[in-house]
Amino acid sequence: MQRTVTSHVTATVRSPCEIALSVVVARGADPVQEELSITVDGRSVSAQEVPAPHGAVLHFLPDVPAGDFVVDYRAVVTSGSPAEELTAYDRIQYLRPSRYADVDRLESTARALFGDLEGVEVLTGVTDYVAGQTAYVIGSSRVTDGASDTYLARAGVCRDFGHLTIALLRALGVPARMVSAYAPGLDPMDFHAVVEAYVEGAWRVVDPTRLAPRHSLVRIGTGADAADTAFLTTHHGRMDFGELVVTATTEGDLPLDDHTGLVSIG
Repeated sequence: MQRTVTSHVTATVRSPCEIALSVVVARGADPVQEELSITVDGRSVSAQEVPAPHGAVLHFLPDVPAGDFVVDYRAVVTSGSPAEELTAYDRIQYLRPSRYADVDRLESTARALFGDLEGVEVLTGVTDYVAGQTAYVIGSSRVTDGASDTYLARAGVCRDFGHLTIALLRALGVPARMVSAYAPGLDPMDFHAVVEAYVEGAWRVVDPTRLAPRHSLVRIGTGADAADTAFLTTHHGRMDFGELVVTATTEGDLPLDDHTGLVSIG
């Protein structure tokens, strides 16, 4: 399946910044075309490519000068990422509590709601619960909100849906992680956050928001939660964020997805 993805990011750097970007598709998807441009006041700025877990590639800019900062990325992707095994490290890492997946606060809730389920039923039960009990409301959550905050608020955006799903799955002994992705068919269009859980011998992707078909997702970054998959991070200096425009399309008809059954990215 051929997918074309783009992202356009603008910001104003007020004082020199150290920046990390995560906008390019994960290696293994083998884009047939790929272009990345990073400029300040129209002048090209070089970035160091930094390999990250699960094929992700970060672009590190240690000293971005003050000015108008613009990132433009475009890729055409035909293949998917290769399947990954569950390593011992993955199992440890993706069962632990993390910054936004406060498993310890939700463990008793998870066992009360889903303790009688086994295998794939756990993944289905948790995802259906989060989808049914959480309203997708832009602006309803804070960047500091974790899974337990979303559980209480019953509202959020894709990252909040993802954090709650991940925390409940980990509390039930299912390794789970967050994936940032380009998502053809997503409405409203943006970078998307979905969840991968390891069940029946493979990483399976679920989208508790139900906003995008899983079969056409293009992986960007993978990690414990949104802290590992942010598209832009500023380590020091001052930046005023401007605009983010994301597009993701497929050649031909968009695949249908009723969000039942097991699907793997790629």
